[in-house]
Amino acid sequence: MLLRKPVVYWVIAVCCFGFLRFSESQVPREEVDALQQIATEMGARFWRFDADLCEVEMVGISPTPPSGSEGYVECNCNFDNNTVCHVTKIVIKSYNLPGILPPDIVKLPYLQYVDFAYNLLSGTIPKEWASTQLTFISVLVNRLSGEIPLELGNITSLTYLNLEANQFSGAIPPDIGKLINLKTLILSSNQLTGGLPTSFSDLTNLNDFRINDNNLSGRIPGFIQNWKQLTKLEMFASGLEGPIPLNISLLNMLQDLRISDLKGPSQEFPVLRSTTGLVTLILRNCNITGEVPPYIWRLRVLQMLDVSFNRLVGQIPDHIARNLKLVFVTGNMLSGNIPDALLKDGSNIDLSYNNFTLRGSDEPACQPNIRNRNVNLFKGSSTMNTPNRQRILPCTKDVVCPNYKCSLHVNCGGDDLNIKESNRKVIYEGDTGGDSARYLSGNNWGFTSTGDFIDEPIYQNSRSIRITPTSNLSDLYSTARLSPLSLTYFHYCLENGSYNVSLHFAEILFTNDSSYNSLGRRMFDIYIQEKLVWKDFSIEDEARGARKPVVRYFNATVTDSTLEIRFYWAGKGTTRIPNRGDYGSLISAISVNPNFRVCSYGNKKNVTAYIVAAVLAVFAIFLILGILWWKCFLKRRKQFGKDFEGLELQTVAFTLKQIRAATNNFDAANKIGEGGFGPVYKGQLPDGTVIAVKQLSSKSRQGNREFLNEIGMISCLQHPNLVKLYGCCIEGDQLLVVYEYMENNSLAHVLFGNFDSRGSGLMLDWPTRFRICIGIARGLAFLHEESRLKIVHRDIKATNVLLDENLNPKISDFGLARLNEDEKTHISTKIAGTIGYMAPEYALWGYLTDKADVYSFGVVILEIVSGKSNNNYMPSRNFVCLLDWASHLQDSQNIDELIDERLDSFINRDEIERTVKVSLLCTNATPSVRPTMSEVVQMLEGKMAIPDVIPEGSTYTNDVRFKAMKDFHQEKKTRSPAWSQSQNSTNVRTDAAYSSSTSGFNEISRDMLSY
Repeated sequence: MLLRKPVVYWVIAVCCFGFLRFSESQVPREEVDALQQIATEMGARFWRFDADLCEVEMVGISPTPPSGSEGYVECNCNFDNNTVCHVTKIVIKSYNLPGILPPDIVKLPYLQYVDFAYNLLSGTIPKEWASTQLTFISVLVNRLSGEIPLELGNITSLTYLNLEANQFSGAIPPDIGKLINLKTLILSSNQLTGGLPTSFSDLTNLNDFRINDNNLSGRIPGFIQNWKQLTKLEMFASGLEGPIPLNISLLNMLQDLRISDLKGPSQEFPVLRSTTGLVTLILRNCNITGEVPPYIWRLRVLQMLDVSFNRLVGQIPDHIARNLKLVFVTGNMLSGNIPDALLKDGSNIDLSYNNFTLRGSDEPACQPNIRNRNVNLFKGSSTMNTPNRQRILPCTKDVVCPNYKCSLHVNCGGDDLNIKESNRKVIYEGDTGGDSARYLSGNNWGFTSTGDFIDEPIYQNSRSIRITPTSNLSDLYSTARLSPLSLTYFHYCLENGSYNVSLHFAEILFTNDSSYNSLGRRMFDIYIQEKLVWKDFSIEDEARGARKPVVRYFNATVTDSTLEIRFYWAGKGTTRIPNRGDYGSLISAISVNPNFRVCSYGNKKNVTAYIVAAVLAVFAIFLILGILWWKCFLKRRKQFGKDFEGLELQTVAFTLKQIRAATNNFDAANKIGEGGFGPVYKGQLPDGTVIAVKQLSSKSRQGNREFLNEIGMISCLQHPNLVKLYGCCIEGDQLLVVYEYMENNSLAHVLFGNFDSRGSGLMLDWPTRFRICIGIARGLAFLHEESRLKIVHRDIKATNVLLDENLNPKISDFGLARLNEDEKTHISTKIAGTIGYMAPEYALWGYLTDKADVYSFGVVILEIVSGKSNNNYMPSRNFVCLLDWASHLQDSQNIDELIDERLDSFINRDEIERTVKVSLLCTNATPSVRPTMSEVVQMLEGKMAIPDVIPEGSTYTNDVRFKAMKDFHQEKKTRSPAWSQSQNSTNVRTDAAYSSSTSGFNEISRDMLSY
């Protein structure tokens, strides 16, 4: 006992001495000052640091830190006999700091680790960081943009680099391949383009590589075989093409392989026999054919297998590894019996959309919720002559419909809700609001969800999202259902006919505030009746912000009493905002209403009543028609009906009552334009969606044809640079087209509107103009080359380019558009369009190809550069129009005269010269010399050289391009003797936006409506 006391005293003395030595250690003043500067640069208003304890006492934009934030500094005090501490690690996470990445970290010479994740930092990575000895950099979830600095390749000490969920764009710099010590490289959820640099073959120490959700191109490179240490590889919706390289089998240390949504040719299942340590294997929508190799099902430690949406055939074997409990094979052609070995305790199995054989409702796969397992068999089996509703409910014997419904209203993720719509109460039935994989209502509808929220330990199936309702967000939009992969709502007892499907959305997981929760991006695809109706749908883009309601309308035809609405997450968008696992498709509510008038419910008495009513109605109709015939009213309407005979419009059909309510009965105060075929009105739907209603005159046969043409063309098209069609109305003698409303009117209105009292007051700077040029080019490239229907617009001009609230361009007015059939070199057609924008071969001889649109585009971008209208600008007698003048300026190397003087010095000369060269190339008199629109996009973006073509500016009398313009001016001169005294004027209005006159001589067929 006496010996123990001295030992205890000795230990206490040593500890006290050590504490005194530690308390004497201090962080040098220059590093303390550097930390203060770093906090300030990052946007922190509050910062307090204890240099004696190397401890952050306060940091942030307020004294109270946000929930879940982390802020600390670590020091190494083993310097100068333990008297000096140097900063080695800085973590400032989840503080919503709005500043920039601090260049001043170079003042911390011993710093190795920085984690600035979950903030609002903007700008880019400072080049000064290249001189540091950092080993760890994480800027996960911020607002960093621009190209990834190539100087990062100089930080050869780096072992971890995470740039996920930012806005980096452009090609990945090859210099990153110099980081030979790198073990983790995460580039997901950016806007990166190009391919993976070949220098990445030198990253032989990589353990973890992720490139999800980008815009890359080219094939998955074969050099990934060099990454022998790789344990995790993620390529969800990266943009890369297949096939998956055969040498992926050499990566025998892989534990987690995730690849999805590959473009490219079909391929057989990749050889993975040597990757015996696989725990997660996802090869979703990779165009894989053939059978799943039997050894895959027996991989000893495999826990998750997702091979959904391929073209796989064959059967699932009876012998399956013990740990495999998450199996998703939806959307294939698998057949045979469902083995009992697949149905384990706690398993989540999706066999939907396949051809399995079910032996009856008593088999194990049909037993509900036994042993905490979930089995999805929705349309999972198929036999000859099986009704669709039986495939929807394969485990129900003899599915029958006691009556047939004609509507559906669902409050997704919520409870039953009474909503007032059009002066009537509608019950939106809740889908239980639970976190389940499927639900079946007693009213013959339900939903089924597939997938797993990967890396999220709590939620496995679809889940209900709820927030508190606000003044801007009603109860209907304060709940939603979120699904990790595919979510299908269905009704299996609907009357056959045409229906209006209204899909209600509100992005309630993200925010509009000054927090990192506002940085989330969500995209998914929408299918109706197994047809893709919207690819890459973004709720925030459509609603123009988070927590704002938006409704999108579609038409659906029911032919077998069943309706399916499916939402598919194709791997795009962020996956860690606000938390890990917050991704997938999101839907707030669904309403389905008939476009037909009578809706029976299967009751015999009702049917009889409807028959009697129908007979009486027919008699009354004939009586009225007879009277009208004698009054000669029928004669006027006969042709109108013939134009629409047999028509089935593939778009939403609005009622005239709905349109009148939206426009306040076509109130003159809501009129925003006028054209040759009638006025354009601004309106607002009950859900708050602002619309533009184009009212076509019923007296015009040509208007009828263009109405049908426009509806037929644009209803099939969805692109960010094409105006969106919401629907139409054909009722009585009314022809109405409903579009999205464009806040900033037309490009012509903005560019040329300042010449009169109707000017917009907007002044487009050069970056905005250049962005508009590229946007129009992308829209035309989509029409010509990328859409399923290859379309020639025929009337591209500044009045037909609309600008939204962010001045993004959208091509409108498809009334003159024509299909461009691939096997035909050109179309000979009646000439229609606007002189000055029409290609010469089309204006003079009716020879139409997509190169006619290219010519028109060249004129438009010339107007954008100059701020002058092609048809209204004649600097002297020597030039018939703007294009003629520009050709001569290019020939004389005096292009500066062409630039809009209102731009002052805030221009990018290289971009302007590039744009003018592209314009003159597009307007070449020879169609074959003109580039395609996809080539135009690359030229404007500087990714493709612009060919040197001798300018054709030529004299007033001999250039075929200007013959039509010359004839036009000659005709105008003949009609107006005073013309000779005003020919030098720059403000003759022959193509004004929203013109109130229809007498413009340069219009062929009609004046232009902006919508």
